[in-house]
Amino acid sequence: MYVDKFQFHDYYLVDELLTDEHKLIRETVRTWIKKSVSPIIEEYAQKSEFPSQIIKGLAEVGAFGPYIPQEYGGAGLDQISYGIIMMELERGDSGIRSTASVQSSLVMYPIFSYGTEAQKKKYLPKLATGEMMGCFGLTEPNHGSDPSSMITNIKDMGDHYVLNGSKMWISNAPFADIAVVWAKDEEGKIRGLVVERGDPGFTTPETHSKWSLRASSTGELVFNNVKVPKENIFPDVKGLKGPLGCLNSARYGISWGAIGAALDCYDTALRYSKERIQFGKPIGSFQLQQKKLAEMITEITKAQLLTWRLGVLKNENRATPAQISMAKRNNVNMALQIAREARQILGAMGITGDYSIMRHMMNLESVITYEGTHDVHLLITGMDVTGISAFS
Repeated sequence: MYVDKFQFHDYYLVDELLTDEHKLIRETVRTWIKKSVSPIIEEYAQKSEFPSQIIKGLAEVGAFGPYIPQEYGGAGLDQISYGIIMMELERGDSGIRSTASVQSSLVMYPIFSYGTEAQKKKYLPKLATGEMMGCFGLTEPNHGSDPSSMITNIKDMGDHYVLNGSKMWISNAPFADIAVVWAKDEEGKIRGLVVERGDPGFTTPETHSKWSLRASSTGELVFNNVKVPKENIFPDVKGLKGPLGCLNSARYGISWGAIGAALDCYDTALRYSKERIQFGKPIGSFQLQQKKLAEMITEITKAQLLTWRLGVLKNENRATPAQISMAKRNNVNMALQIAREARQILGAMGITGDYSIMRHMMNLESVITYEGTHDVHLLITGMDVTGISAFS
């Protein structure tokens, strides 16, 4: 059986900035990852299947809606705690973090932030325990970076709405019990609503042949004259601020999660460099390998400080969408570059399932694109510093 030998790396003693509760949460999730995810994840990635048996464990370690108040089933934790959980999950696999990230930031967050009291009580406690799983429908086949052009729509039929359209690249879709869907009403305003599995006309075909996020379940949401009760619509939020608010929460989690993937690649490469003998000595003794490792830990350390500060701002409700964009873009790109360099240190062994690096690399190729592409986040920063939009 695969043994997870991961050791944490904290070059700038960032742990001193964390509370004892933060460290306990991290140790709890890390222990669970080592026991329940690491031994099986390569097998599930190879066969392109989501390990559904881990859902209960994800709920038990508080990965579903950790910042949701306890009265609705959450743990009532702070934003740094949420980030730490995402980091530990993605250290195991980006697809596993995606499952929890969608459940927390893209399903539970909008229900808590935009939903009615009845919606909160109906859905949030079951989502927190994993009894109910959710997905988030924003991206469409022809509308990704430009969600304002979506064509999915709802029509008011008096005592209910009729929903038509489709969404694509939806994590958790094939097994989700509910979907938080964004659609245009008859006035062209974007509205959010909850659609339940089993509603006639609602189907979730699975996406196959992925080279990335293979241990995550991805699919479509197809709506063919789906009748949605009026009590399932979010009453007050209108326009893109609704879905973008969810994405800000998810992107924040990703900025932490990517560090987990980078740490796993770095730790694997560092250990390998000390064990692999060439020309009579460990390859870690050669200058070019030390250069790679030194640059890796430098970039990881910068990302750790960036996300810690962002977490503080998030706890104080002062983090801006542009600041979150910067962290998401920087940290995912950092992790992807580290995965590529780490793979080179391992040589041919780096492409095998005996090590996690190639799986992380393939996963990060998706993470650098979803929930705002690398280039779009760059333009968000550009717009923020110049005051000029490059999108129109």
